[in-house]
Amino acid sequence: MKIDKIEGGVTAAAGFRASGIHCGLRRNKSKRDLALIAADVRCTAAGLFTTNRVFAAPVGLCRSHLEDGYAQAIICNSGNANTCTADGYEKANLTAAALASALGIAENDVLVASTGVIGVPLPVEPIIAGIPQLVNELDTGFISGENAAIAIMTTDTKKKEYAVSYEFGGHTIVIGGICKGSGMISPNMATMLGFLTTDAAVTPGLLKPALKAAADVSYNMVSVDRDTSTNDSLILLASGMSGAPLIESADDPAYKAFCEALTTLCTIMAKAIAADGEGASKLLECTITGCADYETARVLAKSVINSPLVKTAMFGADANWGRILCALGYAGVEFDPHKVDVTFRSSAGSVKVCEQGMSCPFDEDAAKSVLVKNYIIIDIDLSSGEHSATAWGCDLSYEYVRINGDYRS
Repeated sequence: MKIDKIEGGVTAAAGFRASGIHCGLRRNKSKRDLALIAADVRCTAAGLFTTNRVFAAPVGLCRSHLEDGYAQAIICNSGNANTCTADGYEKANLTAAALASALGIAENDVLVASTGVIGVPLPVEPIIAGIPQLVNELDTGFISGENAAIAIMTTDTKKKEYAVSYEFGGHTIVIGGICKGSGMISPNMATMLGFLTTDAAVTPGLLKPALKAAADVSYNMVSVDRDTSTNDSLILLASGMSGAPLIESADDPAYKAFCEALTTLCTIMAKAIAADGEGASKLLECTITGCADYETARVLAKSVINSPLVKTAMFGADANWGRILCALGYAGVEFDPHKVDVTFRSSAGSVKVCEQGMSCPFDEDAAKSVLVKNYIIIDIDLSSGEHSATAWGCDLSYEYVRINGDYRS
Protein backbone atom coordinates (compact mmCIF):
# COMPACT_ATOMS: atom_id res chain seq x y z
CA MET A 1 0.00 0.00 0.00
CA LYS A 2 1.25 3.46 -0.91
CA ILE A 3 1.29 5.93 1.97
CA ASP A 4 1.92 9.56 1.02
CA LYS A 5 3.28 12.22 3.34
CA ILE A 6 1.14 15.31 2.76
CA GLU A 7 1.05 18.91 3.95
CA GLY A 8 -0.62 19.73 7.23
CA GLY A 9 -1.24 18.35 10.69
CA VAL A 10 -4.35 17.97 12.83
CA THR A 11 -6.58 19.82 10.35
CA ALA A 12 -5.58 17.71 7.34
CA ALA A 13 -8.24 15.06 8.02
CA ALA A 14 -11.87 15.86 7.24
CA GLY A 15 -13.96 17.15 10.13
CA PHE A 16 -11.31 18.86 12.27
CA ARG A 17 -10.54 22.48 13.10
CA ALA A 18 -7.82 23.95 15.29
CA SER A 19 -6.53 27.17 16.79
CA GLY A 20 -3.70 28.43 18.97
CA ILE A 21 -3.49 31.71 20.87
CA HIS A 22 -1.60 33.58 23.59
CA CYS A 23 -3.89 33.65 26.61
CA GLY A 24 -1.39 34.99 29.16
CA LEU A 25 0.19 31.96 30.80
CA ARG A 26 3.49 32.88 29.17
CA ARG A 27 5.12 36.20 30.03
CA ASN A 28 6.20 36.54 26.41
CA LYS A 29 3.10 37.87 24.64
CA SER A 30 4.37 36.64 21.29
CA LYS A 31 4.36 33.03 22.54
CA ARG A 32 1.15 31.09 21.90
CA ASP A 33 0.27 29.08 25.00
CA LEU A 34 -3.23 27.66 24.47
CA ALA A 35 -4.26 25.22 21.73
CA LEU A 36 -7.58 23.73 20.69
CA ILE A 37 -8.47 20.84 18.39
CA ALA A 38 -12.22 20.44 17.80
CA ALA A 39 -14.16 17.99 15.66
CA ASP A 40 -17.35 18.75 13.78
CA VAL A 41 -18.83 15.48 15.06
CA ARG A 42 -18.46 13.31 18.13
CA CYS A 43 -15.47 11.06 17.42
CA THR A 44 -14.38 7.63 18.48
CA ALA A 45 -11.33 8.30 20.62
CA ALA A 46 -8.42 6.55 22.31
CA GLY A 47 -5.58 7.64 24.54
CA LEU A 48 -2.34 6.35 26.00
CA PHE A 49 -0.87 8.06 29.03
CA THR A 50 2.20 8.22 31.24
CA THR A 51 3.07 5.23 33.39
CA ASN A 52 4.60 7.56 35.98
CA ARG A 53 2.77 7.10 39.31
CA VAL A 54 3.00 10.86 39.72
CA PHE A 55 0.73 12.10 36.95
CA ALA A 56 -0.92 15.39 36.05
CA ALA A 57 -4.54 16.22 36.82
CA PRO A 58 -5.34 16.48 33.08
CA VAL A 59 -4.11 12.89 32.63
CA GLY A 60 -6.57 11.71 35.28
CA LEU A 61 -9.37 13.71 33.66
CA CYS A 62 -8.64 12.30 30.19
CA ARG A 63 -8.57 8.74 31.47
CA SER A 64 -12.02 9.29 32.97
CA HIS A 65 -13.49 11.07 29.93
CA LEU A 66 -12.22 8.40 27.53
CA GLU A 67 -13.82 5.49 29.35
CA ASP A 68 -16.74 5.48 26.88
CA GLY A 69 -14.40 5.65 23.85
CA TYR A 70 -15.62 9.01 22.54
CA ALA A 71 -14.50 12.66 22.55
CA GLN A 72 -14.91 15.79 20.45
CA ALA A 73 -12.29 18.34 21.55
CA ILE A 74 -8.81 18.63 23.03
CA ILE A 75 -7.59 21.77 24.82
CA CYS A 76 -3.94 22.07 25.81
CA ASN A 77 -1.98 24.75 27.62
CA SER A 78 1.79 25.18 27.73
CA GLY A 79 3.78 26.92 30.45
CA ASN A 80 2.37 24.96 33.38
CA ALA A 81 2.01 21.18 33.88
CA ASN A 82 -0.89 21.35 36.39
CA THR A 83 0.82 18.56 38.32
CA CYS A 84 1.35 18.10 42.07
CA THR A 85 -0.96 20.95 43.08
CA ALA A 86 -3.90 20.87 45.51
CA ASP A 87 -6.47 22.23 43.06
CA GLY A 88 -5.24 20.59 39.85
CA TYR A 89 -8.36 18.52 39.19
CA GLU A 90 -10.64 21.46 40.00
CA LYS A 91 -8.89 23.60 37.39
CA ALA A 92 -8.82 20.84 34.78
CA ASN A 93 -12.55 20.32 35.27
CA LEU A 94 -13.22 24.07 35.11
CA THR A 95 -11.36 24.20 31.80
CA ALA A 96 -13.35 21.26 30.38
CA ALA A 97 -16.66 22.75 31.51
CA ALA A 98 -15.89 26.18 30.06
CA LEU A 99 -14.86 24.75 26.70
CA ALA A 100 -17.83 22.40 26.54
CA SER A 101 -20.16 25.35 27.10
CA ALA A 102 -18.42 27.43 24.43
CA LEU A 103 -18.58 24.62 21.87
CA GLY A 104 -22.03 23.36 22.82
CA ILE A 105 -20.84 19.82 23.48
CA ALA A 106 -20.87 17.47 26.47
CA GLU A 107 -18.23 18.16 29.14
CA ASN A 108 -17.29 14.48 29.10
CA ASP A 109 -16.32 14.87 25.43
CA VAL A 110 -13.61 17.45 26.25
CA LEU A 111 -10.05 16.25 26.83
CA VAL A 112 -7.54 18.45 28.65
CA ALA A 113 -3.74 18.45 28.50
CA SER A 114 -1.04 20.62 30.07
CA THR A 115 2.73 20.91 29.74
CA GLY A 116 5.33 22.97 31.56
CA VAL A 117 6.71 23.37 35.06
CA ILE A 118 5.61 20.82 37.71
CA GLY A 119 4.37 21.84 41.16
CA VAL A 120 3.30 25.40 40.37
CA PRO A 121 -0.44 26.21 40.72
CA LEU A 122 -2.06 26.67 37.31
CA PRO A 123 -3.50 30.17 36.74
CA VAL A 124 -6.78 28.97 35.23
CA GLU A 125 -8.26 32.46 34.76
CA PRO A 126 -6.28 33.27 31.57
CA ILE A 127 -7.36 29.93 30.09
CA ILE A 128 -11.06 30.52 30.81
CA ALA A 129 -10.80 34.08 29.53
CA GLY A 130 -9.04 32.90 26.37
CA ILE A 131 -11.55 30.22 25.40
CA PRO A 132 -13.92 32.55 23.48
CA GLN A 133 -11.02 33.73 21.26
CA LEU A 134 -9.76 30.16 20.94
CA VAL A 135 -13.18 28.98 19.72
CA ASN A 136 -13.69 32.01 17.49
CA GLU A 137 -10.39 31.35 15.69
CA LEU A 138 -11.09 27.67 14.99
CA ASP A 139 -10.45 26.91 11.34
CA THR A 140 -9.67 23.99 9.02
CA GLY A 141 -6.72 25.76 7.40
CA PHE A 142 -3.10 24.72 7.77
CA ILE A 143 -2.27 28.02 9.53
CA SER A 144 -4.72 27.18 12.31
CA GLY A 145 -3.19 23.73 12.72
CA GLU A 146 0.26 25.30 12.77
CA ASN A 147 -0.85 27.75 15.48
CA ALA A 148 -2.00 24.82 17.61
CA ALA A 149 1.31 23.02 17.05
CA ILE A 150 3.23 26.10 18.16
CA ALA A 151 1.02 26.70 21.20
CA ILE A 152 1.88 23.33 22.79
CA MET A 153 5.66 23.81 22.53
CA THR A 154 7.87 24.27 25.60
CA THR A 155 11.62 23.83 25.05
CA ASP A 156 11.01 22.50 21.54
CA THR A 157 12.94 24.40 18.89
CA LYS A 158 10.65 23.34 16.04
CA LYS A 159 6.92 22.87 15.62
CA LYS A 160 5.99 19.28 14.87
CA GLU A 161 3.00 18.72 12.58
CA TYR A 162 2.66 15.96 10.02
CA ALA A 163 0.04 14.14 7.96
CA VAL A 164 -0.23 11.12 5.70
CA SER A 165 -2.87 9.84 3.29
CA TYR A 166 -3.63 6.55 1.61
CA GLU A 167 -6.20 5.07 -0.75
CA PHE A 168 -8.35 2.12 0.24
CA GLY A 169 -11.59 0.81 -1.26
CA GLY A 170 -12.00 3.88 -3.44
CA HIS A 171 -11.67 6.31 -0.53
CA THR A 172 -8.86 8.66 0.46
CA ILE A 173 -8.14 8.45 4.17
CA VAL A 174 -6.03 11.00 6.04
CA ILE A 175 -4.28 10.83 9.40
CA GLY A 176 -2.68 13.97 10.81
CA GLY A 177 -1.09 15.05 14.04
CA ILE A 178 0.90 17.48 16.12
CA CYS A 179 3.24 16.69 18.98
CA LYS A 180 5.66 18.28 21.38
CA GLY A 181 8.57 16.82 23.21
CA SER A 182 12.14 17.86 23.77
CA GLY A 183 13.14 16.91 27.31
CA MET A 184 11.86 14.50 29.96
CA ILE A 185 11.42 12.02 27.12
CA SER A 186 11.49 8.31 27.85
CA PRO A 187 7.94 7.09 27.40
CA ASN A 188 6.51 3.69 28.16
CA MET A 189 3.08 2.98 26.70
CA ALA A 190 2.66 6.67 25.92
CA THR A 191 4.54 9.72 24.76
CA MET A 192 5.13 13.37 25.60
CA LEU A 193 2.13 15.18 24.09
CA GLY A 194 0.77 13.90 20.80
CA PHE A 195 -2.63 14.68 19.29
CA LEU A 196 -3.71 12.70 16.24
CA THR A 197 -6.77 13.05 14.02
CA THR A 198 -8.17 10.87 11.26
CA ASP A 199 -11.23 10.80 9.04
CA ALA A 200 -11.24 6.99 9.05
CA ALA A 201 -14.27 5.32 10.64
CA VAL A 202 -13.09 2.92 13.35
CA THR A 203 -14.97 1.49 16.33
CA PRO A 204 -13.71 2.43 19.81
CA GLY A 205 -12.78 -1.19 20.51
CA LEU A 206 -10.32 -1.21 17.59
CA LEU A 207 -9.00 2.33 17.81
CA LYS A 208 -7.05 1.89 21.05
CA PRO A 209 -5.31 -1.36 20.00
CA ALA A 210 -4.29 0.37 16.76
CA LEU A 211 -2.88 3.31 18.70
CA LYS A 212 -1.04 1.08 21.16
CA ALA A 213 0.50 -1.04 18.42
CA ALA A 214 1.70 2.08 16.57
CA ALA A 215 3.07 3.67 19.77
CA ASP A 216 4.95 0.53 20.79
CA VAL A 217 7.21 0.66 17.71
CA SER A 218 7.47 4.45 17.44
CA TYR A 219 6.98 6.76 20.42
CA ASN A 220 7.84 4.03 22.92
CA MET A 221 11.16 3.53 21.17
CA VAL A 222 12.26 7.13 21.76
CA SER A 223 14.43 8.43 24.58
CA VAL A 224 16.09 11.78 25.11
CA ASP A 225 17.05 11.56 28.76
CA ARG A 226 15.45 8.48 30.38
CA ASP A 227 12.94 10.64 32.30
CA THR A 228 9.26 9.70 31.93
CA SER A 229 7.09 12.81 32.16
CA THR A 230 4.14 13.20 34.52
CA ASN A 231 2.04 14.52 31.63
CA ASP A 232 2.71 12.12 28.74
CA SER A 233 -0.42 11.84 26.61
CA LEU A 234 -1.09 10.44 23.15
CA ILE A 235 -4.67 10.94 21.93
CA LEU A 236 -6.33 9.87 18.67
CA LEU A 237 -9.71 11.16 17.42
CA ALA A 238 -11.48 9.49 14.46
CA SER A 239 -14.26 11.50 12.79
CA GLY A 240 -15.31 8.88 10.23
CA MET A 241 -15.86 11.67 7.69
CA SER A 242 -13.78 10.16 4.87
CA GLY A 243 -16.85 8.31 3.65
CA ALA A 244 -15.12 4.95 3.99
CA PRO A 245 -17.09 2.11 5.63
CA LEU A 246 -16.86 1.64 9.38
CA ILE A 247 -14.04 -0.71 10.40
CA GLU A 248 -15.51 -3.20 12.86
CA SER A 249 -13.16 -6.19 12.70
CA ALA A 250 -9.43 -6.58 13.30
CA ASP A 251 -9.45 -9.05 10.38
CA ASP A 252 -10.74 -6.43 7.96
CA PRO A 253 -8.02 -5.53 5.40
CA ALA A 254 -9.11 -1.92 5.88
CA TYR A 255 -8.02 -2.13 9.52
CA LYS A 256 -4.61 -3.46 8.59
CA ALA A 257 -4.21 -0.60 6.10
CA PHE A 258 -5.23 1.93 8.73
CA CYS A 259 -2.78 0.49 11.27
CA GLU A 260 0.04 0.61 8.72
CA ALA A 261 -0.63 4.27 7.91
CA LEU A 262 -0.99 5.18 11.59
CA THR A 263 2.33 3.51 12.41
CA THR A 264 4.01 5.35 9.54
CA LEU A 265 2.80 8.71 10.85
CA CYS A 266 3.72 7.90 14.44
CA THR A 267 7.23 6.88 13.39
CA ILE A 268 7.72 10.16 11.52
CA MET A 269 6.58 12.09 14.59
CA ALA A 270 8.67 10.03 17.02
CA LYS A 271 11.84 10.63 15.01
CA ALA A 272 11.08 14.36 14.96
CA ILE A 273 10.85 14.37 18.75
CA ALA A 274 14.16 12.54 19.08
CA ALA A 275 15.89 14.91 16.66
CA ASP A 276 14.65 17.92 18.64
CA GLY A 277 15.81 16.69 22.03
CA GLU A 278 16.94 19.41 24.42
CA GLY A 279 20.34 20.66 23.30
CA ALA A 280 20.56 17.95 20.63
CA SER A 281 22.83 18.33 17.62
CA LYS A 282 22.31 14.82 16.22
CA LEU A 283 19.50 12.32 15.70
CA LEU A 284 20.61 8.83 16.75
CA GLU A 285 19.05 5.64 15.44
CA CYS A 286 19.99 2.26 16.89
CA THR A 287 18.90 -0.85 14.99
CA ILE A 288 19.36 -4.30 16.48
CA THR A 289 19.27 -7.16 13.98
CA GLY A 290 19.91 -10.90 14.17
CA CYS A 291 18.12 -11.23 17.50
CA ALA A 292 16.42 -14.33 18.88
CA ASP A 293 13.16 -12.46 19.66
CA TYR A 294 11.67 -9.00 19.25
CA GLU A 295 11.42 -8.12 22.94
CA THR A 296 15.14 -8.74 23.46
CA ALA A 297 15.93 -6.59 20.41
CA ARG A 298 13.68 -3.81 21.73
CA VAL A 299 15.31 -3.78 25.16
CA LEU A 300 18.82 -3.76 23.72
CA ALA A 301 18.08 -0.93 21.26
CA LYS A 302 16.60 1.22 24.04
CA SER A 303 19.54 0.48 26.32
CA VAL A 304 22.01 1.81 23.75
CA ILE A 305 19.90 4.89 23.00
CA ASN A 306 19.50 5.58 26.74
CA SER A 307 23.21 5.40 27.57
CA PRO A 308 24.62 8.80 28.59
CA LEU A 309 28.11 7.60 27.64
CA VAL A 310 27.00 6.55 24.15
CA LYS A 311 25.15 9.84 23.74
CA THR A 312 28.15 11.92 24.77
CA ALA A 313 30.46 9.89 22.51
CA MET A 314 28.14 10.64 19.59
CA PHE A 315 28.16 14.33 20.51
CA GLY A 316 31.96 14.27 20.36
CA ALA A 317 32.04 12.15 17.16
CA ASP A 318 34.07 9.56 19.09
CA ALA A 319 33.89 5.99 17.74
CA ASN A 320 33.98 4.58 21.28
CA TRP A 321 32.23 1.30 20.48
CA GLY A 322 33.07 -0.16 23.90
CA ARG A 323 30.38 2.03 25.42
CA ILE A 324 27.84 0.41 23.10
CA LEU A 325 28.77 -3.12 24.18
CA CYS A 326 28.65 -1.95 27.79
CA ALA A 327 25.10 -0.65 27.29
CA LEU A 328 24.08 -3.93 25.69
CA GLY A 329 25.62 -5.87 28.56
CA TYR A 330 23.68 -4.20 31.37
CA ALA A 331 20.31 -4.28 29.57
CA GLY A 332 19.28 -7.36 31.54
CA VAL A 333 18.53 -9.67 28.61
CA GLU A 334 20.36 -12.70 27.19
CA PHE A 335 22.62 -12.46 24.13
CA ASP A 336 26.05 -13.73 23.11
CA PRO A 337 28.61 -10.88 23.36
CA HIS A 338 31.02 -12.85 21.17
CA LYS A 339 28.68 -12.58 18.18
CA VAL A 340 28.14 -8.80 18.23
CA ASP A 341 29.10 -6.64 15.24
CA VAL A 342 28.79 -2.82 15.41
CA THR A 343 28.75 -0.47 12.42
CA PHE A 344 28.28 3.31 12.34
CA ARG A 345 26.48 4.81 9.35
CA SER A 346 25.63 8.30 8.14
CA SER A 347 25.39 10.25 4.91
CA ALA A 348 29.22 10.20 4.86
CA GLY A 349 29.32 6.40 4.60
CA SER A 350 29.79 3.54 7.04
CA VAL A 351 32.52 2.08 9.21
CA LYS A 352 32.56 -1.23 11.08
CA VAL A 353 34.18 -0.78 14.50
CA CYS A 354 33.47 -4.07 16.27
CA GLU A 355 33.36 -7.65 15.03
CA GLN A 356 32.40 -10.69 17.12
CA GLY A 357 32.50 -8.59 20.27
CA MET A 358 36.01 -7.28 19.74
CA SER A 359 37.81 -4.43 18.03
CA CYS A 360 38.36 -4.73 14.30
CA PRO A 361 40.73 -2.55 12.26
CA PHE A 362 39.15 0.77 11.26
CA ASP A 363 40.29 4.24 10.28
CA GLU A 364 39.66 6.71 13.13
CA ASP A 365 39.51 9.65 10.72
CA ALA A 366 36.97 7.85 8.54
CA ALA A 367 34.92 7.04 11.62
CA LYS A 368 34.93 10.68 12.72
CA SER A 369 33.80 11.80 9.28
CA VAL A 370 30.81 9.47 9.65
CA LEU A 371 30.00 10.60 13.20
CA VAL A 372 30.17 14.37 12.67
CA LYS A 373 26.93 14.21 10.64
CA ASN A 374 23.61 15.11 12.25
CA TYR A 375 21.90 11.73 11.62
CA ILE A 376 23.84 8.74 12.95
CA ILE A 377 22.75 5.11 12.59
CA ILE A 378 24.20 2.55 14.99
CA ASP A 379 23.79 -0.89 13.41
CA ILE A 380 24.22 -3.83 15.79
CA ASP A 381 24.07 -7.38 14.47
CA LEU A 382 23.75 -10.12 17.11
CA SER A 383 23.96 -12.98 14.58
CA SER A 384 21.56 -15.04 16.70
CA GLY A 385 18.14 -14.90 15.04
CA GLU A 386 15.78 -13.14 12.65
CA HIS A 387 14.19 -10.45 14.83
CA SER A 388 15.01 -6.74 14.85
CA ALA A 389 14.03 -3.48 16.57
CA THR A 390 14.86 0.20 16.17
CA ALA A 391 15.07 2.97 18.77
CA TRP A 392 15.67 6.69 18.35
CA GLY A 393 17.35 9.28 20.53
CA CYS A 394 19.82 12.14 20.39
CA ASP A 395 23.26 13.10 21.56
CA LEU A 396 23.87 14.67 24.97
CA SER A 397 25.45 18.11 24.77
CA TYR A 398 26.53 21.00 26.96
CA GLU A 399 23.33 22.75 25.92
CA TYR A 400 21.16 20.07 27.56
CA VAL A 401 22.71 20.90 30.92
CA ARG A 402 22.27 24.64 30.37
CA ILE A 403 18.58 24.28 29.44
CA ASN A 404 17.76 22.08 32.43
CA GLY A 405 19.95 23.97 34.85
CA ASP A 406 17.60 26.96 34.73
CA TYR A 407 14.38 25.45 33.31
CA ARG A 408 12.05 27.20 35.76
CA SER A 409 13.42 30.63 34.96
